[in-house]
Amino acid sequence: MAAATATQEQIRIEDIGPCRKRITIELPASAVDEQIGNSIDLVASEATLPGFRPGRVPRKLVEKKFGAAIRHEARNQLLSSAYSKAVEDNNLRVIGDPERANDSDDEIKDGKAVTFKVEVDVAPEFDLPTFANIEVMKPLYEVTSEQVDEQVDRACRNEGELEPHDVAEAGDYCIGHGKLTVKGESEPVHDLEGAVIQIPEAKDDGKGRILGVVVDDFSKQVGSPKPGDTIKVKAKGPEHHEREAVRGADLEITFDVEQVQRIIPAKLESLVEKYGFADADQLRQSVQEQLERRMQIDQASAMRSQAAEALLDSIEFELPERLTASQAERRLARQRMEMEYRGDDPQTIENAIADARSSSQELAQRELKLFFILAKAAEDMKVQVTEDEVNGQIMQIAHQQQVRPDKLRADLIRTNRIQMVMQQIREHKTLDAVVAKAKTTEVSADDFRAKMEARAAKK
Repeated sequence: MAAATATQEQIRIEDIGPCRKRITIELPASAVDEQIGNSIDLVASEATLPGFRPGRVPRKLVEKKFGAAIRHEARNQLLSSAYSKAVEDNNLRVIGDPERANDSDDEIKDGKAVTFKVEVDVAPEFDLPTFANIEVMKPLYEVTSEQVDEQVDRACRNEGELEPHDVAEAGDYCIGHGKLTVKGESEPVHDLEGAVIQIPEAKDDGKGRILGVVVDDFSKQVGSPKPGDTIKVKAKGPEHHEREAVRGADLEITFDVEQVQRIIPAKLESLVEKYGFADADQLRQSVQEQLERRMQIDQASAMRSQAAEALLDSIEFELPERLTASQAERRLARQRMEMEYRGDDPQTIENAIADARSSSQELAQRELKLFFILAKAAEDMKVQVTEDEVNGQIMQIAHQQQVRPDKLRADLIRTNRIQMVMQQIREHKTLDAVVAKAKTTEVSADDFRAKMEARAAKK
């Protein structure tokens, strides 16, 4: 039975900030008494007390024994039902969970009306532009022999052996126990055995990463450690870290070095033998075909990116003031999934994620803005995702990572990322639909890069 009918409740909705509303729900005494009575009846039907058979405990005794718990549960039932109805009846697109207003006095009492006050973030309202007015360049990528050589060298490095060293030099890896703590706090945010850091190379300009945090003067702080050394690093918490306590905080990181390892690349001949190729030319041909498939993905990604930028530049609306931890986590998970789909190697992905945590507030806001735009565009164009498409995407990522699709699917389900795969497909299909309606011009890869660099310089 509903806690109250539509004629019994009164609902007021007020704007209290960008994409934020206050919902005030007033329920009459009759609705409160009805819900308390229902809750008492439910407890009485299940209660067991000495001297009484189950379900036969007198109603007054049940109320005396469990009164506080009954009213607490009745309050939750009333609020849940009334809130859900308010959201549905007013077509509110709520983001996240509702928060109890500071001035809400919603304790329920027999024979008394009750007023609930909650605050919620809602999706912004805006109009989509005419997609036919969007201009998109289609880059004509070609695989070069230099790219094949680079990929073969990377494969040799990935299949190489680790050689222990007494002192870490540029490019070497240190393996050990890492602990990240917010300054002044006793409990660490991360406490990880088997953590890995890399000593920055010349191309890194001293920048490095430790426990997912980018440190600009990492090379200076870590020096040339040896097994048995303890590295102490100070850093500022990334503004878009998944953990709110870390954002902008002074961090203290310790790393007990247990091993120093250097990668000795495998010989090309060993790769040829390991993967069953007739010779090095056949291996290079296989690498070229992989790169060509990757180019197709990159081409589609480049066109989607242009369509996304055009949508972002042509639509104006205010965002929710608070970028919550869950939204920051979703943003990083989305980037990780995108890079896995493109076939980036694990180290490249982890470095990019660490960099994303330190990205500007403006970039984070644009990505959040794009999320709302694509959600509305997908809804308007009725974009759907099928189970076959999800399975195909998983197979694509599994192929890139060289793992079994069933193992990857199980891992995605275990880590609650399967929904992220569906979201990625939906966004890809939405942007592809926008591109299909846009004005498309084919350009060479060099012209595309030059025009994109010029466009970025103007912003």
